[in-house]
Amino acid sequence: MRRNKSIVRQFPLLLLTVLTLASCYHRKPVTSDALPVQYSAAQLDSISFYSRHHYSENFNFVMKADSLVLLRQQPEESFSELLTTDSLTVRRHDRLVVADIRMLPTDSIDSVWVQVARDQHTIGWVHESDLLPAVDPDDPISQFISTFSDAHLLIFLIIIVVIGFVYLMRKMLRGNAHIVHFNDIDSFYPTLLVLLVASSATFYASIQTFAPDMWRHFYFHPTLNPFATPPILSVFLISVWAILIVGLAAVDDVRHQLPLGEAVMYLCGLAAVCAVDYIIFSLTTLYFVGYLLLMAYVYFALRQYFLHNRAGFFCGNCGAKLHHKGRCPRCGAENL
Repeated sequence: MRRNKSIVRQFPLLLLTVLTLASCYHRKPVTSDALPVQYSAAQLDSISFYSRHHYSENFNFVMKADSLVLLRQQPEESFSELLTTDSLTVRRHDRLVVADIRMLPTDSIDSVWVQVARDQHTIGWVHESDLLPAVDPDDPISQFISTFSDAHLLIFLIIIVVIGFVYLMRKMLRGNAHIVHFNDIDSFYPTLLVLLVASSATFYASIQTFAPDMWRHFYFHPTLNPFATPPILSVFLISVWAILIVGLAAVDDVRHQLPLGEAVMYLCGLAAVCAVDYIIFSLTTLYFVGYLLLMAYVYFALRQYFLHNRAGFFCGNCGAKLHHKGRCPRCGAENL
């Protein structure tokens, strides 16, 4: 009996010893002696074209122009004066896919020909120089960038913003209403928002000036993830997300500090200031003046807020924020 108990007690120690001395055979991974992947000439041409033009076969476009004429025959046939060419037309909002790409060095107009298809019955060739201005990549971010960057829309926005800004300024100054920089509320979010918009517009114009190829690649392959882009674009995307977050915080702070009517008027004025900042800094940065204007604007905005708009006192009677000592505008108590 005692012997059985002794064996039972020693069994865990024996098992631990066996597990310690045991080992597994590790098979080394088999490595291939094959040479690195060899690309054909056609594949190398495709990779080179993609790196320079940022799209390739099977890339999807959507029509933004009213119409685009496609050639049914092969591109070489358009050079022949003896053959009559047949064409077809695609319209606005048609979705196109790149079916083939041809390089014709003898073409004096454009050496790049692109074959696009709307469906299996609507397929034809067109010069790249005619195709790209008439289409956008089939991505909502790319289409937003194209619409927002359109020259006609920008001119229209300038006129509307200037008229609206002048009207709101006149209305607010006459009624002693609140407006950012001049008669602001005690919240740093509106000031931070306009500074973010100004700096983002400056940075946006800088990318287009100094890294146009990077911006073009982003236009063809957009993303809202700042960690999936090069550092320069990451900073820009982070600033865009910051504008959205700070804008929501500003709306919430204004809603709590002002009555509904005054809050709506203040937010309209804030939107007008942001629009003016975007237009001014995005345009002036293209001529390198925007950098000096941005530094001056940051100094002006911070000085206005900390000297005139930041409430440094509280009413001893009702607790309301005061910009200076004296009579409280809420309860009328004197604060010395």
